[in-house]
Amino acid sequence: MEHESNEPDEGLRRRHFLGYLVTAPTLAVAVQWTGDPAAADVPSLPQLEEIFDVGDLVKIAASPTAGLVTVQVHEDGTASYALPRAEVGQGITTAIAMLIAEELDLPLDKVKVTLSDARPELLFNQFTGGSTSVRSLYTPVRTAAAVARRRLVETAARAWKVDAAKVTTEAGFVIHGDRRASYGSLAKAAATTNVIPVLVPLKDPAKFTVIGRPANRVDALAAVTGRKTFAMDLDVPNALPTMMRRPPTIDGTVASVRNAAAVTAMPGITDVVVLKHGVAVRGRTFGQCIDALRALDVTWRPGPVAGESDDTVLAKLKKAVPSPAGPPLFSKSIDAEFTFMFASNSPLEPEVAIADVRADRAEIWSSLKVPGDAQNQIAGLLGLPVTAVKVHVVEGGGSFGRRLHTDAAVEAAEISKKIGKPVKLSWSRTDSVRQGRAHPMCVSRIRATYRGGDVLSYEQRHVNVETSFSHGFGDIVTANAAKLPVVGNPIVSQVFFILSQSSPYNFGSTKQTLTEVPLKFKTGSMRNVYSPNLVCARELVVDRLAAAMNKDPVKFRREYLKNGRLRTALDRAAAEGGWGRALPDGVAQGIGLHAEYRAACAVLVELDCRPETVNRPIRHGVAGPRVTRALVVVDAGLPINPRGLEAQMIGGLNDGIAMALTASLHIKDGIPLEGSWDNYFYTRQWNTPPQTRVIVLPPTGDEPGGAGELAVAPSLAAVACAYARATGTMPTRFPLNHSTLGFEPFPLQPSTPQSPTDGLDRAF
Repeated sequence: MEHESNEPDEGLRRRHFLGYLVTAPTLAVAVQWTGDPAAADVPSLPQLEEIFDVGDLVKIAASPTAGLVTVQVHEDGTASYALPRAEVGQGITTAIAMLIAEELDLPLDKVKVTLSDARPELLFNQFTGGSTSVRSLYTPVRTAAAVARRRLVETAARAWKVDAAKVTTEAGFVIHGDRRASYGSLAKAAATTNVIPVLVPLKDPAKFTVIGRPANRVDALAAVTGRKTFAMDLDVPNALPTMMRRPPTIDGTVASVRNAAAVTAMPGITDVVVLKHGVAVRGRTFGQCIDALRALDVTWRPGPVAGESDDTVLAKLKKAVPSPAGPPLFSKSIDAEFTFMFASNSPLEPEVAIADVRADRAEIWSSLKVPGDAQNQIAGLLGLPVTAVKVHVVEGGGSFGRRLHTDAAVEAAEISKKIGKPVKLSWSRTDSVRQGRAHPMCVSRIRATYRGGDVLSYEQRHVNVETSFSHGFGDIVTANAAKLPVVGNPIVSQVFFILSQSSPYNFGSTKQTLTEVPLKFKTGSMRNVYSPNLVCARELVVDRLAAAMNKDPVKFRREYLKNGRLRTALDRAAAEGGWGRALPDGVAQGIGLHAEYRAACAVLVELDCRPETVNRPIRHGVAGPRVTRALVVVDAGLPINPRGLEAQMIGGLNDGIAMALTASLHIKDGIPLEGSWDNYFYTRQWNTPPQTRVIVLPPTGDEPGGAGELAVAPSLAAVACAYARATGTMPTRFPLNHSTLGFEPFPLQPSTPQSPTDGLDRAF
C-alpha cells in the first residue's frame, strides 16, 4: 500500500465549533453540531447524488442528537467514548480513537472506544451503514476532544496562575515551562456541575500527527490472539445454547409439531417452543441442540416465495423492465441487458443473540447496526416500555449489511419470553445462508446513443426484486422527508437509489431509474447496495462505446469524465498498472471507475482466461478465470487511517471479484441451495490475485469521504471488462460460473446438517 501526503485545503482549521462541558465526576464534553452538506463541484446539470447523497442525509439525521454522546477524560489519564455505531470489522473504533487522540494530544493507546448500548434518545444517531459513519462523526468527535483539551489547559493555567495561551499539551500532559501535569491529575478539577458552552477551533491539519498516518487497529492484538469478544463468547448466567429448526422454504411457517415432548426428554434438552417460522430447542450444549432439532417431526406451511426459482424470478424481472426511449435522429445506439443473480449477505459469524426476558424487563446482547430498531421491536413484542428493554451492542464478525436486520435478537427475545429463561440463540451457518438476507436478483438494461464523436444519451433501467429497507434507514427517510431534495412520496428504496446513483460521464441526457418487483424474498442492503450492479453494467457499455468510436477505453473514459477526482485516479491507475502492456492471448486488462460517498476509486485488473487456468482442478469449488494482478487507486477525501483504508479497499476488491466470477445463490423451489460458506464461493485463496496493490491518493479535502464500500463496484466492473477483452465476448450474466453448481446441496430437512465428525484429514 502506498500513501502520499499533501496538506489538505483550507476549511475546518479556520472555523470554530461549539461544544459543551457537561456535568460528570470527571471531565466530560458533548458537542452540538449541525453541519451543512457540502455541494460537489460538478457541471450545470448534475445528478442529485452529486449534490446531496445518502451520507448527507445521515449527517442531517444524526446531528440533532450529537450532543448526547460525550468524550470523557478519566483520573487514570485515559479518554473514553461510547461509539453510537457498530464495529463489524470495518475498523471504525480505530478511526474514531484516532480522531480523539489527535485533538486531545493523547497517545492512541490511551483512548478507549466502546460500543454504545441502544439509546432511544439518540434517534437516528445509531445507524451504521452506507459508508456514512466517519463522515457523520468526524467533526463532532474532534470538536468534543478539542473542547476537552482546552478545558484541561485552562484548568492547569488557573492552578499555575499563568496565561492559558502559553500552556501546551503533549502525549497526555499539560505543559508550561518545567511544569507538567497529567490529564488524569486534572480530570476531576476540570469537571463541571453546570452545562457550559465552549467555542473551539480544531487543530490545523498541517499539524496532524495521528490523522492521516497509518495505524494498526486498536483491536488487532485481541483479534489475532482469539481474545476479541463476540456475542457467542459472553457468559450470561443461565443463558443456555438455543437453536432453531427452520422451514424448507423461505419464511415458511409451522403447521404442527408431533413429537415436542419426546424431544424435550432428549439428553440435555430443557425446552422446546414453537415460533411462527420455526421450532426452538434449548439445551446444555449446542451439539445437543443440533441433535434435538434434527429429531423434531414438523409439518410446514410454504413461505411466500415457495415455487420460485432462478428462472421464474428472472422472467418476472425481465417483464418489468421499462422500454428505453427512442434514439435521437441519425444516431446509433448500443443496447445491452445484464443479469445479476441473488447473492448472500451472510457474514462469517452466524447470527447470535442472547436474551434474558423477565416479566417487567428484558436484556439483549447482539451485533446490531441499528440497535434502536431492535429495542423498539422487542419492546412491542414483549409488551414492555422501551425503557425496560436494555440492548447491548456487541462487536460482530462481519456484516455485508446483514447486521442492519434484527432477526436473531427479536427471535431470542421471543424464545426467552415463551420459556421464561435466558437463551443464547445461534443460527447455524445453513440458517444464515438459506433463511438469512440476500442481495436481490436484478436486471439492468442500458441504451447509449452516439453520433460521430459525441455520446448523446445514456439510459439505464434497473429492475430488481424488492429490497428490504425495514431497518433504520427507512425511518431516517420518513422522519426527514421534508428536508429531502426529492419530489413526491419518499419511497425508501427510490430515495436510496436516487441519493446513491449517478454517472461520472458527460454522456448527454442521462437517466437512471429503479423498478422493484414485489417478491417477498428476505433481502437486504448488501454492501454497496445498488452500485456494483449498475456500475458493472455501465462500465461494460462504456467499453463498447469506446470500441464503436475506435478509441482506447482509458482515453475514452478520460475524455468523457466530468469528475476531476475520478480522472486523477484513472490516470494514476493506468500509469501505475501499465495499461496496454503486452499480455498473452487469453489474458487481458480491465478497468472500472466509481465515485460515491464523496470519494473516488479506480480499479485495474489483469484476468487470465486461458484454458489451463479456467479448467484447473479446484477441490470442492469451481475454478474459471483468475485475477492475477489488481491495482486499486483511492481518493477518500481526507484519509483518517491509510492502513485501515488499504484493508477496506482489499476487502472491496475481493467482494467485486466474487460477484463477477464465483459467488451467488441458486434459488430452487423457494429457497437457496447453498447451505454454508463452503457452498458459497466467495473469493478464496485459489482466485485471490497473487499481486494486489493499493494507492491512497493525497488528501483532496478537509473532511473524509466514505470508503468502506467504495471499491466493490469498480472491482466487479474491472473484472467484467477484462473478461470481455480476454474472450472477445461481453458477459451479460453474473457471476460467470452461476450455471455450474459446484457442490452437493445439503438436504432441506432437517434444516441444520449434522455436525461433522471428521476433519483430521483436513488439518494442517
